[in-house]
Amino acid sequence: MKLRANGIELEWESFGDPSAPALLLIAGLGAQLVRWEDEFCERLAGCGQRVIRYDNRDVGLSSRLDAAEAPDAAAAMAAARGESLRVPYLLDDMADDAAGLLDALGLATAHVVGRSMGGMIAQALAIRHASRVATLTSIMSSTGAPDLPPPKPEAAALLVERLAPGREAHIEREVRGVRVTGGSGFPIEEERVARRAAREYDRGFYPEGTNRQLLAIVASGSRRRALESTRIPTLVVHGSDDPLVLLEHGVDTARAVPGAKLEIIEGMGHHLPSAVWPRLVDAIAKHAQNGRPA
Repeated sequence: MKLRANGIELEWESFGDPSAPALLLIAGLGAQLVRWEDEFCERLAGCGQRVIRYDNRDVGLSSRLDAAEAPDAAAAMAAARGESLRVPYLLDDMADDAAGLLDALGLATAHVVGRSMGGMIAQALAIRHASRVATLTSIMSSTGAPDLPPPKPEAAALLVERLAPGREAHIEREVRGVRVTGGSGFPIEEERVARRAAREYDRGFYPEGTNRQLLAIVASGSRRRALESTRIPTLVVHGSDDPLVLLEHGVDTARAVPGAKLEIIEGMGHHLPSAVWPRLVDAIAKHAQNGRPA
């Protein structure tokens, strides 16, 4: 289903009782709403939440900003080293998209959960629209502060490699990527990753949007100081083995937000294997129940 929000169209879906407290899931870089897998969403809905997932702008079935000119990924990495960069939009705009989706759904507030770039968007939403966020859960994400460590070289390479065309090449890359980023503590579920990659490709593969989202991350800068003024109940979840957004980023996020709780999952990388779902669902549900009502 599509709704008009913040001047664009956003594709969204929901699980659970429409009258239950809303829990908004925000996906990461280039990830479609199905990256929050159906079973995971159903488990969260079973905890008494109305679970809402959506495609960010420039991905999946939401509006594509293909008229917007943007530098390539190599230019984004140059900008990370301090060079100037003009970008089509920032994470703040994507946070405004999320607020607009809540408006379109008639929701005053929601519990907000974001992973990776989605965690950055969730943080920006909490900064810009604090009254709309009942609780915040930031998973394997970052404040964007420039003094934090960069990705491991093999993980950073995944961000800037040129994508080979075609469905099978996309599936191969996703499987190879999880081998690099998945961590040491859990089995690498290659068949599950391959099925999800095929579903995403068939549903709405759009790498041009991923590039623009990466530019938005780089150009948006640090949220650390703004987060220090946040008074929203916050849970930070991070894997000890994350090679893309290193554990120091999660620790920094928890330190920045007053009263934030940090949960470190040993052996988890930049991936949410099904083995961690029970623990993660329980943590998110308890955080929502113990926080402000949505």
